[in-house]
Amino acid sequence: MLDLLIKNIGTLATPKGASARRGAEQNAVEILENAHIGVENGHICYVGTGGVLPEARQIIDTRGALVTPGLVDAHTHAVFGGWRQHELALKCSGMGYLDILAIGGGILSTVRSTRAASEDELFEKTSGLLEQMLRHGTTTCEIKSGYGLNLVDEIKQLRVMKRLSDHAKQDVAATFMGAHAIPEEFKSNRGGYISLLIDTIMPQAAKYAGFADVFCETGAFSPDETRQILIAARKYGFKLKLHADEIDPIGGAELGAEIGVISAEHLIQASDSGIMAMAERGVIAVLLPATSLYLDKPFARARDMIKQGVAVAIATDFNPGSSPNFNLQLPMSLACIKYKLTPKEALSSVTLNAAAAIGLAERLGSIEEGKQADIVIWNCSDLNFLFYRYGNNQVHTVIKKGEAV
Repeated sequence: MLDLLIKNIGTLATPKGASARRGAEQNAVEILENAHIGVENGHICYVGTGGVLPEARQIIDTRGALVTPGLVDAHTHAVFGGWRQHELALKCSGMGYLDILAIGGGILSTVRSTRAASEDELFEKTSGLLEQMLRHGTTTCEIKSGYGLNLVDEIKQLRVMKRLSDHAKQDVAATFMGAHAIPEEFKSNRGGYISLLIDTIMPQAAKYAGFADVFCETGAFSPDETRQILIAARKYGFKLKLHADEIDPIGGAELGAEIGVISAEHLIQASDSGIMAMAERGVIAVLLPATSLYLDKPFARARDMIKQGVAVAIATDFNPGSSPNFNLQLPMSLACIKYKLTPKEALSSVTLNAAAAIGLAERLGSIEEGKQADIVIWNCSDLNFLFYRYGNNQVHTVIKKGEAV
């Protein structure tokens, strides 16, 4: 007898496989009608259509609804102190992201708030945020540090992520991003902070995080500094990620391909040569359309990336400054409206490709036998409707590891 049977699925839509889908494959989403899913021990044991249904201890009748894999948010900064609502008026007056950073706002403002918060306070706050994300269909998320920028507070953030991984309903992938900005106390000693980062903070962070990321950008870390930090991170056993070409085209995409990062993220200003290099090296592009919307910036060239064979993932970039939105459904719709992705491509971008960007595609990101039973039942009957109705939560039921949560 099955643990769970999900029946009367009007449309089951899922990418398939255990790695990121590239090029035309990103549009290759399987569509099954009148489908059902069997679950045992938290994993999918079969997917079928029609026929006689097996017995199960629990049955969920979707009554003709759309069913997809659980959503995977592959880029967030969800552990932070305070908020930054006061910066909205500055943005409205014409100040840019780097202008606000230069006067001690932006990332440095959140650093001060995060340092002032206790580990328990950060844990309670982020636990509440993850619960809300779950209600919007996000069953797995990545979280980056980078609001501590010293040994004590970077490890504090990472300890919160470890506690969340142990206690939250979602799977949580931790990324160490001590190279998010130069802290105020090292403003005139960049080399000193980079040495502290590599020699002191990074060895301790490696005990808590599987990935390391660097903000390679004007006003943050140069390509040469980024290369130094990522090469050191690899020696400590981190898998590598890279914030690249968000604001200025400084060669971040090319650098990510050269070093062999698993993902390059943002990429608003990525060059033709950078996109080609990413395609050749299999670097996943994690694109963040809600950030472009909030900062009133151009949108990344997702269509060109897919055409060149780059696997594209879509994420929220949830953070208190440049994307205070944790609902992945908004970037999903923006991916269609602004990136011109098809609904099938967009679904792949927030499921299988997003799982691949955090090293979990063998376990998550699709509805197939053997995969973890992370499933969303939607308040609509087809995939087009899901992306068409932007701005409201369309989730009916979220199933995580085979249990309705």
